[in-house]
Amino acid sequence: MNRRHLQIVVVSVLVLGIAGFFVTSPMARANVFEDILNFLKKPIATPEMDNAPAEEAPLYKPAIDYEEAVVAAIDKAAPSVVSIVISKDLPVIEQCPYDPFADLPPEFRQFFGGGFQFSQPCQKGTQKQEVGGGSGFIVSEDGLILTNKHVVADTKAEYTVLTNDGEKYDAKVLARDPVQDIAIIKISASGLTAAKLGDSDSIKLGQTAIVIGNALGEFRNTVSVGVISGLSRTITASGEGFGTETIQGVIQTDAAINPGNSGGPLLNLKGEVIGVNTAVVSGAENIGFAIPINQAKRDINSVKLTGSIKVPYIGVRYLIITEDIAKKQNLPVQDGALIQRIENGPGVVPNSPAEKAGLKTDDIILEIDGRKIDKDTTLGSLIGRYSIGDIITLKVLRGKDTITVKITLEERPNL
Repeated sequence: MNRRHLQIVVVSVLVLGIAGFFVTSPMARANVFEDILNFLKKPIATPEMDNAPAEEAPLYKPAIDYEEAVVAAIDKAAPSVVSIVISKDLPVIEQCPYDPFADLPPEFRQFFGGGFQFSQPCQKGTQKQEVGGGSGFIVSEDGLILTNKHVVADTKAEYTVLTNDGEKYDAKVLARDPVQDIAIIKISASGLTAAKLGDSDSIKLGQTAIVIGNALGEFRNTVSVGVISGLSRTITASGEGFGTETIQGVIQTDAAINPGNSGGPLLNLKGEVIGVNTAVVSGAENIGFAIPINQAKRDINSVKLTGSIKVPYIGVRYLIITEDIAKKQNLPVQDGALIQRIENGPGVVPNSPAEKAGLKTDDIILEIDGRKIDKDTTLGSLIGRYSIGDIITLKVLRGKDTITVKITLEERPNL
């Protein structure tokens, strides 16, 4: 029986039923008519309808759901975020009285009489004072904390950690990364809440980014929300205590980053750390940068195993090739790392893995293990993905010839 015939039979039965109910009370008739109308509004199931695909849930989520996700991410990560207070013994300066004629012979001083009193600045001991602050986040239950190298760059300063529950701890700097703006400090504590580390390789432009930290060194546990607005940036950062350095492969975000929340976490909507806040563009709004957390994981593991940060290197000084550089130097390619001598040393470091493998000045490293080197994916950022002892394969352009070179990574010495 098809759908048309089925509907005719149903309607016929209903008509007979209605006729019978005319003899009932008015209230009963009203209820019957209402039931009939509701029944007729319902679709009659058929085999074709049973096989129809289910309706998909809408992709749009109400604003309240997004807000709840942000709040949940913050609640998850906040217990692991700390404030770092920097203190130093500074001289206490007061105004001290002095007599400018005190050193004159008595026979001359009589001409000036007494009562000449002047004042000048003088030191009256020292006093411990706060001179700055930053942020960090706990990466182990026994008190390892990740932060920026520039936050704890002063070797003469003392560092105090304030945890989210208001506890205060003296902190010791365990290691400073010689290459990137990462440092690890330690407090004497146990049972702490460690941050959940995410995967920075999987982040996408436009996804939500959340910053938590000690804003401006004054406002603890300040939160700002934005999006990921750029990937694989290379920036030149400068600041008091660490000079100028180039930071490669960083994440760009419009979530507010400032000197106080440097070292704090950049989070995704799951409450996972995807970056370490590190720098802000002076004079620009809504442009901040964070080191991808995957670049810091190696340092964390190194400190846990050895107590220090051991960094792999191949031992070359290089220039990342761009279209402009290729034109100026008449190079045959527009990407890669050109090995060359720079101000502080030769292109190939003596006795380095690169020298042992036969690399030469003017070689152009094109790829590492099949990954292309360019301005967004630099040689240094690729090397940072590996560990000491790993064997990597380089695709190298030497003159007109393309060769393959295998190199065993070694620990980076203090160059």
